[in-house]
Amino acid sequence: MSSATATQPPATPRRTGGDLVVESLAALGADTVFGLPGQHALGAFDALRRSALRYVGLRTENNAGFAADAHARTTRGVAPLLVSTGPGALMTLPALQEAAAASAAVLAIGSQVPVAGLGGGRHGYLHELPDQSASFRGVVKSVHTVRTASQIPSAVAEAWASAASVPHGPVWLEIPQDVLLAPVDVPVVAELTADVRKPAPRGELIAEAARRLSEADRPVILAGGGVVRAGTEAALLALAEKLGAPVATTFGGKGAFPWKHPLSLQSWLEDRHTTDFLEDADVLLVVGSGLGELSSNYHTFRPRGRVVQVEADLGKLEANHAALGIHADARIALEQLAATVRDRAREAGGPGRTEAAAEAVAGVLRRVRKRIDGQGLEPEQAVLAAVRDALPDAAPSFWDMTILGYWAWSAFDPRTANAMHSAQGAGGLGYGFPAALGAAVADPGRPTLAVSGDGGAMYSIAELATARQYGLPVTWLIVDDGGYGILREYMTDAFGQATATELARPDFVALARSFGVPAVRTCPEDLRADLAAALAVPGPSVVDLPARLRMFAPTHLGTGAG
Repeated sequence: MSSATATQPPATPRRTGGDLVVESLAALGADTVFGLPGQHALGAFDALRRSALRYVGLRTENNAGFAADAHARTTRGVAPLLVSTGPGALMTLPALQEAAAASAAVLAIGSQVPVAGLGGGRHGYLHELPDQSASFRGVVKSVHTVRTASQIPSAVAEAWASAASVPHGPVWLEIPQDVLLAPVDVPVVAELTADVRKPAPRGELIAEAARRLSEADRPVILAGGGVVRAGTEAALLALAEKLGAPVATTFGGKGAFPWKHPLSLQSWLEDRHTTDFLEDADVLLVVGSGLGELSSNYHTFRPRGRVVQVEADLGKLEANHAALGIHADARIALEQLAATVRDRAREAGGPGRTEAAAEAVAGVLRRVRKRIDGQGLEPEQAVLAAVRDALPDAAPSFWDMTILGYWAWSAFDPRTANAMHSAQGAGGLGYGFPAALGAAVADPGRPTLAVSGDGGAMYSIAELATARQYGLPVTWLIVDDGGYGILREYMTDAFGQATATELARPDFVALARSFGVPAVRTCPEDLRADLAAALAVPGPSVVDLPARLRMFAPTHLGTGAG
């Protein structure tokens, strides 16, 4: 070796547009990227190797999107998702629809064909779509396209700001293959800011809402998912206690209010007793909910008093019911309301008013319980109770669109805020397990539970390899009833028999073990012990429960107890 060669400084690593992507994400505060590589996106994935970002790869883009969704929900931050062009990009759409419905801040970054192929230019590229971004415009909050490397940092910051601004939601950013691969000669992205916006309420609206609530004889609060996303449970509790107002939570708002608080109506929104109570409020405060199908007992809710609605999504404000509409972030509005309303609990006669409200709540819950207990559903209630007993209080749970998940929407006590999540926003199958993986990445020191039926489980079975590869502490409870159980019930009730609902399925225990994942087959009597044992062991596990569960009868079709 010559002396000149021996003293030659090491070559500076070649930086590309892909490096600008990962540097920009890191500068904005990201520490984890979910995704799946593809030919056009390789420039960005190669740059990940040179970055400090942690990459978590799933086996399908849809599942990677679900994982990013859950990571964003549990961290209340922005979760980057990196995928390729065409088929890879389109595979994210169901997950991004769920993120949009649930207000989860997913920053989806997809590659594109080379710049020459954009806008009707050169054709014939692999994975090419005539207008890829058009596929996303009806799903995400905003769409962003980069054409040169110098645009990347600003475009990433703009997309991040859109995802993180209230209401949170998914965004789509696409970057051509040649831009990701092009060498760049600019400094490393060290500082980048995103203009995150939170709508603040107008003062006169807060004053009027506070006056109506303070003067109401029967104030009631309905708390939606916006309360959970904003992390403003403390302000909700303070407001309810000052007013002596009962609180119900939507399915997306579960955990927003303590389940066993004397003023808690819990989440029995598919029960007419709850609907009647909400309708009877002389002032109903709705926070962080658009009063959509599930939150309004399938649009049978007819308020007889005045409604005050706090909603960050302008398009949902008064969309379903007339109200004093307040366009605002739930945290800002609730904190201002809690500080402005009269402290009726401390006024003359206040304790009595609060006690009367608590008695009214207890009466509603007794009537709900009597109705459920009269339907012969003890096995279903026992299974749900076993899950609740086995799950540590601080452990998050993720529920697929399965009968036990439908029970959990109404009857499961999450015991802590931002701990129970499901796909009830958009209602797609396969959410539970990949979402639980995304949450476990955020906090690998605690166990995480996923619940699926056997039909939904087959959407995500490949992610057992992901769980094993990363050693993620997710226990997957699969309720194995041999088909699409909830559709079986719907069709039988509507048509007298079910069609296309019965499924051949694998031996889930043997299949899980073939991935190197511990698994056990249980029964309802042993479920609590087997599930608790699985949750206590580090790493992934599967608990298979062969059982055919039934749903409780809804009461949205009539006005009686049902």
